Amino acid sequence: MRADIVVLPGDGIGPEVTAAAVAVLQAAGRRYGHQFTFHEHLIGGAAIDATGEPLPADTLAACRKADAVLLGAVGGPKWGAGAVRPEQGLLALRKELGLYANLRPVRTHPVALTASPIKSHLLTGVDLLVVRELTGGVYFGARTRTDVGAADVCEYSVAEIERVVRRACRLARARRGHVVSVDKANVLETSRLWREVATRIARDEFPEVRLEHQLVDSMAMHLIAHPRDYDVIVTENMFGDILTDEASMLAGSMGLLPSASLGEGRFGVYEPIHGSAPDIAGRGIANPCGAILSAAMLLRHSLGLDAEARCLEAAVADAIDRGVLTADLAPAGTAVGTEAFTQAVIAGLEVECEAVVLRD
Repeated sequence: MRADIVVLPGDGIGPEVTAAAVAVLQAAGRRYGHQFTFHEHLIGGAAIDATGEPLPADTLAACRKADAVLLGAVGGPKWGAGAVRPEQGLLALRKELGLYANLRPVRTHPVALTASPIKSHLLTGVDLLVVRELTGGVYFGARTRTDVGAADVCEYSVAEIERVVRRACRLARARRGHVVSVDKANVLETSRLWREVATRIARDEFPEVRLEHQLVDSMAMHLIAHPRDYDVIVTENMFGDILTDEASMLAGSMGLLPSASLGEGRFGVYEPIHGSAPDIAGRGIANPCGAILSAAMLLRHSLGLDAEARCLEAAVADAIDRGVLTADLAPAGTAVGTEAFTQAVIAGLEVECEAVVLRD
């Protein structure tokens, strides 16, 4: 296979973790006989510094032509909270490309459980997927600000809710068949609509899927107390943003978690859920795991290379299980750097690819 992949390193540790993901993709391509071509472009603060815009027109144009996009992270205190901000580039990219569903898987690794502040016996075997609506809600609503107040409008259409709930139900059907829809229907009108639409879609189109409703405040509690109870969680934009940061603590570090932002076709933007971490940028200690696992999601969802994706995921799991851990996970004095973790994954690709082939 030949594929064109746009790389948007962004800010902070973004260039470091995307470089790691590209190196692993190149190794996987060599192993399986694929040719991946990478094109690097600006986004976020780096783009503001170079062009004055967080999403330059040539970056957007390149993304539209690519098979997939691999993104690092945007933002940092350097750019403050002024009228032009790095995060605007990311929001605009999602909106312009119609990427309405953000998939954030959370799986725990036995070796990393001690890095979580949650008791280990609650975490063994956690395997859940959060599907976050990505182009609606309060992040994209009208905004006003006066000397005496401010307002951010949260809006959702029936069609916006339908498409993301359908996506969640389809994913659940291929997993354990359980969807939890999260809202705040006891207070918010948008959430009442969300609940009504989710109920109808699950009942009429996915009778084999078990749908459950949960208020976002109680969900925040149950996600920590009973994480093994959940399979697929679907929710609106802001709730999903908050809950997935909370869920990262199940795995032990935000650095472990990948994401895929998808629309109706196979194109997607893939990025770790962590931020730009400017305090550790350039020190070679960032955890590239989330970016590498995002590359695995890219292989699966945009390129249709499921065996290659499983090979890559297995190589990451093997490195972690062998105690090859970056500073956010490792016991004191045992941490490896970004490059060493990346090389451990690349070294494990050959063995894990053979294991995947044998299982198939």
